Amino acid sequence: MIPWILLDKVPTPGNGKELRLYQRDTEYSIKVSTYELINSRVHSSEDALARLACLKITNKLEQRILIGGLGMGFTLRVALNNLKVRAHVTVAELVPVVVKWNRSFLAHLAGSPLIDKRVTVYEGDVADKINTAQDLYHAIILDVDNGTQGLTQKKNDSLYTLKGLKAAYTALQSGGVLAVWSAGPDEAFTHRLRKAKFKVEETRVRRRSGCKGGGLTVVWIAMK
Repeated sequence: MIPWILLDKVPTPGNGKELRLYQRDTEYSIKVSTYELINSRVHSSEDALARLACLKITNKLEQRILIGGLGMGFTLRVALNNLKVRAHVTVAELVPVVVKWNRSFLAHLAGSPLIDKRVTVYEGDVADKINTAQDLYHAIILDVDNGTQGLTQKKNDSLYTLKGLKAAYTALQSGGVLAVWSAGPDEAFTHRLRKAKFKVEETRVRRRSGCKGGGLTVVWIAMK
């Protein structure tokens, strides 16, 4: 069996948990402590997150998108593939080393999306971008942490509170979409989305494309 090789490790901001990047042959894995956050072989649900969001705004001429969480770049790549040439995408990534990895070890996985001229990288909390915007974005796509409950960063929880969802609602233009990825279902979160005035669609998506196994994730598409 081909062994995993540790490529890099850093403490995550605020809690000291270790974020690790591993490689095994052509496969890459990002873990926090011993929990796997992302694997390069399993990203169908992240792809679906971006695709479902972008399908809702195809009629917009100069699409303005905010993506929370860079990961391995797959969500960003699918978004770019589904957006117009005059679109502008801001990617907010709280952990600077993840941006560094996407410019080096991981760049080839999603076709180097960070070099696309439509992309601006913000190394900071996506909540900062949401809380300071009003009627700005056509879509906000959140693939932060492990879903609607913070794993690497407890403050990520604030994105999914009623206050956080109302801030997202304010940041979106009329007809805009909030798309959220989660490792599992959360009925209370669905209720909060509706309470924040969103029209909600909930979709179950397999982690691995074309495979009956691999588990199901949840994508919420919430329209303003």
